[in-house]
Amino acid sequence: MTSSLLRPRGRVRTGPAPSVAAGGTEPTAILDWQHPRVTALVDAVRSGVSGQGADRSAALLRAAHGRIAASVRPVYSVRDDRPVSSVLRLGRGSCSQRLALLEAVARAVGVPTRVRGLLLDGAFWYPRFPRLRPLVPDQVVLAWPEFRLGPAGRADGWLSASELFGEAEESASRSTGGFSNDGAETLFEALSRTPLDWDGTASCPAGGGCDLSGHVLADLGRFDSRDDLFDRHGQTLCGTARLVAEPLLGRRSAGAGGSADRTR
Repeated sequence: MTSSLLRPRGRVRTGPAPSVAAGGTEPTAILDWQHPRVTALVDAVRSGVSGQGADRSAALLRAAHGRIAASVRPVYSVRDDRPVSSVLRLGRGSCSQRLALLEAVARAVGVPTRVRGLLLDGAFWYPRFPRLRPLVPDQVVLAWPEFRLGPAGRADGWLSASELFGEAEESASRSTGGFSNDGAETLFEALSRTPLDWDGTASCPAGGGCDLSGHVLADLGRFDSRDDLFDRHGQTLCGTARLVAEPLLGRRSAGAGGSADRTR
């Protein structure tokens, strides 16, 4: 049984919400890409990517994803509003924080970003918290990034985070399995390997489990930035719960088979 007690009070999380968002490249409180730590990451990624136009931008973001996955340790931080420069300083971050870092890199190189707000069933995280289920929030707010890469993407130019690595059909054909939200691989790492489909439209391989639409409680719409999404709908946990949980979960490994309530 999940819990509604940890949810922010007074937030009505239902759709539909704004479905059209222009996105942007400006820095925000979370996406503070002008910070020297972030610009150093951008410079390092740029140095290893050639080409031009939308193809180069997509390749740069794929390279940035790989560098972030390798250098920022996955943890269960509950601070969705943490600036990405602080994530780099700490060297650890949740899937949400590492996705934000990928967005910051995109904005720094001139690729507009926006986010799609998804309200997920807290039970999606049961495999990672088998003995703490009563404390798992019943609703989890996920900011799923989208990147405007022009003609190389869909007709409107926007690609979701998974589509950076190929169209849904193409990703499904080379996938070696879906995503179960358990074990060493986190949501952030999985998006480069298998299509993470929140709409039930991808053709998943047999037993692949890439269709995650059954975990979506509501589509909250698209927002110009994750800052706007969290301003409107709040973070997953209320402020008091974040204050208590962050010291406990913010350092606990989410990868290498480490669940937060397992003895290591």
